[in-house]
Amino acid sequence: MKALIKKEFSLCLHPTAFVFLTFAALVFVPNYPYEVIFFFSGLSIFFISLSARENGDLAFTCSLPVKKRNVPLARIIVAATFQCALLFLTAICIVIKQASFPEALLVNQAGNSANLAFCGFGALVLGAFNLAFFPLHFLRPNTVGVPFIISSAAQFVLIGLLILIRHLPFAAPLATPDFADYGIKLAVLLGGLCLYFLMTSLAAYLSMKRFEKVDL
Repeated sequence: MKALIKKEFSLCLHPTAFVFLTFAALVFVPNYPYEVIFFFSGLSIFFISLSARENGDLAFTCSLPVKKRNVPLARIIVAATFQCALLFLTAICIVIKQASFPEALLVNQAGNSANLAFCGFGALVLGAFNLAFFPLHFLRPNTVGVPFIISSAAQFVLIGLLILIRHLPFAAPLATPDFADYGIKLAVLLGGLCLYFLMTSLAAYLSMKRFEKVDL
């Protein structure tokens, strides 16, 4: 398994995987739909999968002395590594923003404000992408565009719902800075992280099960 993960990092990574990590800094832009930060993470996974397909990576990997079911698992682990890095960098940027920006600029009129709850929503968006993209991709490994379109559509529907919720009266505490209503934001963060883990685990299970049946 370690060798497969090393192979993914060495041979399959696309430069956008690193470039899009810097998009965590978009939380410093006033009144911006910060949720799209997490869409770009899915876009980098699309480029990784597309590049791997064009280079015949899956056929090459399956010719090695490895378990076939571990091939999609390695790809998902690498993707999850970058997703967790993006969440971590976003959280750091949020801490810096809340420590340096005036309180009036911490409220986002275009979407959810950059706070702990937003990180939980981001984890939810990332998990939804994984659950939609990877099982579809590894069902038919030569198909990358259609799974990406479906998973991106699912992401934007979810992002739209999260932005809608932000404007509902009961969700008002989620729009405040972290030093206010800390408890509910922490609960949303932990809930989002748990759902991310569950959705990504399910995506890995379905991808492994489906890829075993694929005739390359």
